[in-house]
Amino acid sequence: MTPMPHLSKIAVLGAGSWGTTFAKVLADAASGEPEGAPERIMLWARRTEIAEEITQHHTNTTYLGDIALPGRVSATDQLTTAVTGAGVVVLALPAQNLRSHLAEVRQALAPGAVVVSLIKGLERGTHLRMSEVIATELGIADDHVAVVSGPNLAMEIAREEPTASVVACRDETVAEWIAALCSARYFRPYTNTDVTGVEIAGIVKNVIALAVGICDGQQLGDNSKASVITRGLAETTRLAAALGGRLETFSGLAGLGDVVATCASPLSRNRSAGRLLGQGYSPEETTQQLTQTAEGMKSAAAVLELAHKHQVDMPIAEAVVAVLSGKLAVENIASLLLARELKAEQEGLPDEHE
Repeated sequence: MTPMPHLSKIAVLGAGSWGTTFAKVLADAASGEPEGAPERIMLWARRTEIAEEITQHHTNTTYLGDIALPGRVSATDQLTTAVTGAGVVVLALPAQNLRSHLAEVRQALAPGAVVVSLIKGLERGTHLRMSEVIATELGIADDHVAVVSGPNLAMEIAREEPTASVVACRDETVAEWIAALCSARYFRPYTNTDVTGVEIAGIVKNVIALAVGICDGQQLGDNSKASVITRGLAETTRLAAALGGRLETFSGLAGLGDVVATCASPLSRNRSAGRLLGQGYSPEETTQQLTQTAEGMKSAAAVLELAHKHQVDMPIAEAVVAVLSGKLAVENIASLLLARELKAEQEGLPDEHE
C-alpha cells in the first residue's frame, strides 16, 4: 500500500449517531499515532448545543448517551470551518439533504481532498447514488470519492463491539488509505472497488428492512421475515447487476452482512419504522416517532423508479412503496411481498460468468 500522506485534520459532516460514532472510530484508529494519523477530527453539527457539548464535554448525549468521545474529537456549528484544511471530508448527512450542503463544501474543500460517504440513500428525482451526487456537485474525480458501508449499527460500534465494514473506491489505493485511517481495535475495514454494488446494497437493504419491520408489526413469523430477507437480497442483486455492480459484492459485508444486521436488529431505524407502519401508523406518524431519518422511507420510491427504468422486477420494493404512498393498506401487504410468477429460484439473477 502507498504510504499515507500526513493529515492534520479530518472533517466529519453530520453529528448524528453514525457521524459521531465514525469520528470516534477515526480518533481511536489514530490513538497509536500510526504513520499519517490525523491530529484532530472535527465534526460539523447543525445544532450549536451539540457542537458545544462534543467540544467541551466529549459526549453527544442526544445520540450516543454517556459514551465518551476521544479528546482528538471536537465540533463546530460552522460547516466551512469544519471543511477548511481537511484532507479527508466524511459525509454523514441525510441523503435528500446532501446536495444542498455541497456548494458550501466545494468552496472550502482543499485541493486533492478525498470525500467519504457514509450515506445509504438514493436521491429522489435524479436517481443518483450519493457518490455520483458528490462527484458532480464538488467537481472531483470519482476516484477521490470513497464509500463506507456494511453491518454498521452505530450504537454497537460506539460501544466498541467488534464489527467489520467495507471501504469502496474505484481507486484501490485510496480505498486502502481510508481503510487504514479507520482501522480501530474494534472496527475492521475491508476494501472493494465495486462502488456501484456497495452503494446499491446499502440503499436497497433499507427498503428490505422496512418490509421486515412491517412483517414484525403485522405479527408475521420468522419464516415470513426470512423469506423477505432472502428474496429482498435477490432483488437488490438484480438491480445492482443492471447498473454494473458485481455479483460477489452481495455475498459480502456490504450485501448479506448489512441486510442481516439491518433486518434483524431492534437498533435498526428502518426496521423500527417498518414495525410502526405494520402496526398501522401512517408514514407521517412514523416519522414523528423516530429521532433520526429512516433512509428507506425517503429512498424507496426512487429505488422503484430506477428499477422500472432498467426493467428490473422488485416486488418487495413495490409493496413497500405502495404502503408508503397510501395505495395499499398495510394489512394487505403479506400477499404482495413474494408476488412473483412461479419460476426457478435463481432465474433472473445475473450469471457470474457473464
